Amino acid sequence: MFAWWHRIKERVGGWFRREPAPGRLEEGSKLSAHGWVGSAPAVWPRRDYVVYVPKGAPRFRRSPLVVLLHGCKQTADDIARGTRIAEFADREGTVVLMPMQKDSANPWRCWNWFDPRTSRGDGEAAIVAAQIRSVRRRYRIDRKRVYVAGMSSGGALAAILGVRFPRLVTAVAVHSGIACGAAQSGMTAISVLKRGPEQDVEAIAVAVREAAMPHEIRVPLLAIHGDRDEVVPPAHAAALVRQYLALNGDDPARAPDAQARIPHPDGRVEIVHDWRRDGRLVVRHVEVQGLGHAWSGGDASLDFNDAGPPDATALLGTFFADALSSRPEGAKRRWRFWE
Repeated sequence: MFAWWHRIKERVGGWFRREPAPGRLEEGSKLSAHGWVGSAPAVWPRRDYVVYVPKGAPRFRRSPLVVLLHGCKQTADDIARGTRIAEFADREGTVVLMPMQKDSANPWRCWNWFDPRTSRGDGEAAIVAAQIRSVRRRYRIDRKRVYVAGMSSGGALAAILGVRFPRLVTAVAVHSGIACGAAQSGMTAISVLKRGPEQDVEAIAVAVREAAMPHEIRVPLLAIHGDRDEVVPPAHAAALVRQYLALNGDDPARAPDAQARIPHPDGRVEIVHDWRRDGRLVVRHVEVQGLGHAWSGGDASLDFNDAGPPDATALLGTFFADALSSRPEGAKRRWRFWE
């Protein structure tokens, strides 16, 4: 009795109980008219990219976007596997854009962070910016949640995007990277890596901010760096901190508002410094003692990854949430990273 009713209920219920769609990879390519690179003038100003759409991505609600830039001698697949970014994206519900460097543009697949056109916001910075805009439209991205992260030369390009495109980028995370405009040419790039910036990177940020006035610029920075990095010495993280404090209208020389020393079971120590302005997170600097030139907490079976703590990918998620939701005391929290 009533078996027919249960069958109807099951059938109708099945229409609304759908399994979440699995995560998927999609490929694309984007050109920018401003994307010519001085160090590779014969290379067409177009770069391919891969987009990871997370498991269960909403069809009608806008999603956050993480732009993940690989380092030298890496591919988009390498950094995706090393950072386990697909697991992160599935958990947080974020779309991931992974630009791909051409071998013809740089024989080591480095992003040309030292190219003057790129450091001014043209060149490869313009190409990646064009990719962000394209992906933002195609995948219904929330414009208030566009985050850029990168490792090594990818971190350097991420830093450039934050300085040159503050209306496009919500926050920047740089792992083992370099400040915008640190080098003036490929000829001096190696020297800059060893000795530090050859230009006043704080002045670059101040000029960008003054040109943007009266509009306020707010692009928080997370700088993660190993104290044993011999490829990009830790002094570059300090320069990044000063540059982004200046970009956000703060005093580059002032002391942090909070600091913490976090010991890990393997003996490693994580030292965290936070700078806040009007109650909002501006810069977070994470120094990892004992870490070389590698993604912290990554897949050690791949080059430029270290399995030891902390998990840099998890740090990204925490930082992006803090950077977006932090407000002056008493202000209402309106956005969360995972919304």
